[in-house]
Amino acid sequence: MPLLTRMLTAPLSIDVRRGAVVGLGELLADRRIATEGRVAIAVGPGQGEKIADDVRASLSTCEVFQVESGTVDAAVALGSKLRAGSYEAVVGIGGGRTIDATKYAATLSGIPMVSVATNLSHDGICSPVASLTHEKGKGSFGVVMPLAMVVDLDYVHAAPPRLVRAGIGDVVSNLSAVEDWLLAAENVGEQIDRMALTVARTAAEALLHQPGTIDSDRFLTVLAEGLVLSGLAMSFAGDSRPASGGDHEILHAIDRLYPGTANHGELAGIGAAFCYHLRATHLGDGADRLADIIACLDRHGLPKLPEDVGLTAEEFTAAVRYAPRTRPGRYTILEHLDLDEAATRKAVEEYVQAHGG
Repeated sequence: MPLLTRMLTAPLSIDVRRGAVVGLGELLADRRIATEGRVAIAVGPGQGEKIADDVRASLSTCEVFQVESGTVDAAVALGSKLRAGSYEAVVGIGGGRTIDATKYAATLSGIPMVSVATNLSHDGICSPVASLTHEKGKGSFGVVMPLAMVVDLDYVHAAPPRLVRAGIGDVVSNLSAVEDWLLAAENVGEQIDRMALTVARTAAEALLHQPGTIDSDRFLTVLAEGLVLSGLAMSFAGDSRPASGGDHEILHAIDRLYPGTANHGELAGIGAAFCYHLRATHLGDGADRLADIIACLDRHGLPKLPEDVGLTAEEFTAAVRYAPRTRPGRYTILEHLDLDEAATRKAVEEYVQAHGG
């Protein structure tokens, strides 16, 4: 009988614990990452500079570059510096925008990247996708997944709580994305990678009913590992499908129509809840899961209604209507129902009425 194997891309190292940054120098000495130790460090504003100082103490040959924003221009500029310096690897230290910019720069430069996350706002900390701002708004770009990742819970505890909580919304939205993938398979024959689907759903299930709050190391570890699993699921699938469905179409539409409304994970949570509302009211399925998601958002103080992020019902309706344009060719509950403006507005009003207060 032939032995069938599947080679899956995964990081060399995943370290989630208090004090994890202390071991970063030893990690970077791994010859699979840097044979001669020529390492660049890219830091964003905030805690990244403090971590960079800690890393300098253990690395004799490293140079620190500032990443001021999560834009394509900033990432391209960093990429040029990395190529000019002939670095063997780059360490991205900071929040989601810094890490995404560094992933893109590393991909342009053809060198491995190590991710050091200072907050847990979304699954970009360990994914093959970079979300960057450009002259026409915000876009998602395929990049090489980080070769290793570090989450030091000491730094996560010091991060703004809102950014840490946001990651909960991003992981939980996997449930909506997975349902959309299954819907696409049933209705348009889209092929499903069951391994990627299982990993994405497992990450969300582990977090959905996890006791505790972001004040707990145990909870933060589950959250961090859930974000990592989401990134791995996308890597296994070869695109963002297992972690991005109608929920993310809605958040990308909000980003485009009403930039600066809220952060990625907060919008993903609202998008997932609304998509499950559509399933429950139009397909007669998913009401129990919707209740679970709403309870999770409530428990962690995450927004669940358009008004919670400063949007009117009319603005949210416009975003839902615009959403399919953000991912042409992707089939989700939004494309399946194809509601007109009046029906969309009615659905939004019913969602707000059902879950407001």
